[in-house]
Amino acid sequence: MKVVYLFVVLMALASSVAFAYDPSPLQDFCVAINDTKAGGLYGVFVNGKFCKDPKFAYADDFFFGGLGPGDTANAQGSKVTAVTVNEILGLNTLGISLARIDFAPKGLNPPHTHPRGTEILVVLEGTLYVGFVASNQNDNRLFTKVLYKGDVFVFPIGLIHFQQNVGYGNAVAIAALSSQNPGVITIANAVFGSKPPISDEVLAKAFQVDKNIVDYLQKQFGYNNKVNGEHN
Repeated sequence: MKVVYLFVVLMALASSVAFAYDPSPLQDFCVAINDTKAGGLYGVFVNGKFCKDPKFAYADDFFFGGLGPGDTANAQGSKVTAVTVNEILGLNTLGISLARIDFAPKGLNPPHTHPRGTEILVVLEGTLYVGFVASNQNDNRLFTKVLYKGDVFVFPIGLIHFQQNVGYGNAVAIAALSSQNPGVITIANAVFGSKPPISDEVLAKAFQVDKNIVDYLQKQFGYNNKVNGEHN
């Protein structure tokens, strides 16, 4: 019985490793390179990036100096400054990343998902109303909380979530994510601003609204069905 139990545990552990989003590294670091033919930098392809020979790594491979205030002068009133493997090449294979989110008063980081990472967020300044929506399996329950300076909240991997500044001044938050490249899908952009666009007939039926409403929303994201002759 103990042998069977041990076998099951080992299989479970093996499966968890096999299906991990960012595999655990088997070396100290694996600094990513974009130019695989640069002198002396020939490397191997690991977890989405080529790696340079560790002998050619240096401190700036693990450094990012641009995490200052973001420009919130836009329609959403927010700015996300991401620090992923694309910004710090030394993050390659390390399974983490970071983002700073700046909010103007009433600013919104609109509903979005990270397909490859769980997010944990801490409020540095201001007051945020945050939430995420569970999957269909859990009846699309909405979990919300008002966060104040020093508060922390978690958004599970792949679930739609948002943050809004509900204070009277600016707000700032830092988010850590469990992937070197968690990705982001902003729901409104993906649905109404896809290229080429999703058929307005499909969207009208999905949202149970008139096609004219869909056409209006698609136009807000730069596409005009009537001008482009795609009014279905």
